[in-house]
Amino acid sequence: MAVFDVTQGTSPVILAFPHTGTDVPPEIWARLNDNGRMLADTDWHIHQLYARLLPNATTVRATFHRYVIDANRDPTGTSLYPGQNTTGLVPQTDFDGQAIWMEGKEPTAADIDDRLTTFHAPYHAAIAAEIERVKAIHGVAVLYDCHSIRSLIPFLFEGRLPDFNIGTDMGRTCDPLIEAAAAEAARAAEDYTSVVNGRFKGGWTTRHYGQPQTGVHAIQMELSQISHLTTEAPPFAYDEEKAGRLRIHLNQILARIEAVADQLKTKGN
Repeated sequence: MAVFDVTQGTSPVILAFPHTGTDVPPEIWARLNDNGRMLADTDWHIHQLYARLLPNATTVRATFHRYVIDANRDPTGTSLYPGQNTTGLVPQTDFDGQAIWMEGKEPTAADIDDRLTTFHAPYHAAIAAEIERVKAIHGVAVLYDCHSIRSLIPFLFEGRLPDFNIGTDMGRTCDPLIEAAAAEAARAAEDYTSVVNGRFKGGWTTRHYGQPQTGVHAIQMELSQISHLTTEAPPFAYDEEKAGRLRIHLNQILARIEAVADQLKTKGN
């Protein structure tokens, strides 16, 4: 099975989708318990939500599920949020802290090494190749990492998550103009809430590739799923009306980021 899909575009913006895939190889599926087989922690319908919003953007999408291996985790297994509850490179639990593997069938160190080679590395090789290609065209590249999560998950955070959660690792992963453009457009979205570098400050993808001094910028957008799903529970149905309203604002965010990328190109940054 192909572990990623790439659509090449001419924009300086690259959209990455590490968590929308639902493919699980049969031999791994057989080891998941009933809870794990719900695949509840999928970033449901995010690639559909962003479809055609920035027509010339490149897209890189992982097709495998995050329970196989998490494409947005450090391949060394180092935690993104030391001291806080989170899930690992190959998760042992779901976002509620509940086991996802049959007892005695949990992934081994050898399993993790194999999945790094088979899934994680090829996906990131595709991202790196597209960054290199786009930067060769424009002199800059902006990686926009697309995510979603349930708005209420006590195991991971207190209270209700804002609708727009922008992560730049405290400003380290992109030019300040890019962060400001995304933040201003999100704040202008009436009836939506937003935060910059709150509970989610950008995952490994954002932190690894975001090197603004080299002309490569990265920013993560974590959306609350209640903003575009009918409910945050099975079957996690896509709500066309909600999504239609949200897409207007996502379009504005992406357009603002693309415009800033063009400014940075003009300035030779």
